[in-house]
Amino acid sequence: MQRAPHENVATVLVDPAVLPDLEVALMALDLWVWPVATAPNCPDGPRAAFQLCRRLVMARRGAWDDAATWTPVWVSFGARWRQGAEPLPWEAHQRLWQTLEQFADGVRYRKALGGVPPLEIPRECTA
Repeated sequence: MQRAPHENVATVLVDPAVLPDLEVALMALDLWVWPVATAPNCPDGPRAAFQLCRRLVMARRGAWDDAATWTPVWVSFGARWRQGAEPLPWEAHQRLWQTLEQFADGVRYRKALGGVPPLEIPRECTA
């Protein structure tokens, strides 16, 4: 049995006030920020974002209550980090975690990757 195609991502709760700066910092490293509410792989993004945020906050039993209204995002790895079917290099993980640590007051995350359906950049259709 083969696993369905997926994308490795970090799931992060981000304070909306720091989201633009975090996104720029990660883009410079070819790491892509996808707000769950508007992610192209989520048919009902706003609902998925609400449920994900609630689940993450409740799992921390009060430790993340300050993040209850923050934006849940997925951080994926760009082409720079991909080597065919090979696993992501450790440097990619290190860069991600180091960058998130720089924004420690405005992010909440678990230091682990999860899998989501592939995230593809929408392409314009031309006739």
